Amino acid sequence: MSGEHSAAGSISELLTQDHRRLEQLLDKAGGQTGNIDSIPYEEFRAGLLRHIGMEEKIVFPALQRAQQGRPDPPLAPSLASSLGQLRLEHGALAALLMPPPTTAILATIREILRRHDEIEESAGGPYGVADDLLGKDAETMLASLRAAPTVTVMPHSDSPAVTATLHRALARAGYGLGGAQRAADREEARSSET
Repeated sequence: MSGEHSAAGSISELLTQDHRRLEQLLDKAGGQTGNIDSIPYEEFRAGLLRHIGMEEKIVFPALQRAQQGRPDPPLAPSLASSLGQLRLEHGALAALLMPPPTTAILATIREILRRHDEIEESAGGPYGVADDLLGKDAETMLASLRAAPTVTVMPHSDSPAVTATLHRALARAGYGLGGAQRAADREEARSSET
């Protein structure tokens, strides 16, 4: 019974609502015209790190545990592959939150989140699969997600080490600063031109 949980809602509803909350904070922070409002940006920054932690420490491991030892693994190969890409994107997003925000950083965050959230929220994505797969355990996961602690956020740093880490994390996830177009998309565009 997909999505039919108690009045507490479902895993997908909770995490999707958090996506919308984070989008609103990022929109309030601005950055499209160069002006960045630090108050909503810092709230976005802490909120995104908490959200990533919820997925990395609670949702993704539960999906992988639910799959172990089953003759018909519930995670389609495409979803298992998606979890790997989503984790790389988590690393890139966390790295983007380290330096002081710039227009290019916010544009890259927006581009990654647009694609990232679409995968997570899609039918057959990790959120829907978690709702379907975990059944009665979904209530326990919902309680864990709601109880996830706030994240202590370190001060911004634009040191050469942070900059190098940022570029490596973006490259591993298939992105670049400012352009944020994935390598696969660039290759697909080149193929369609020939």
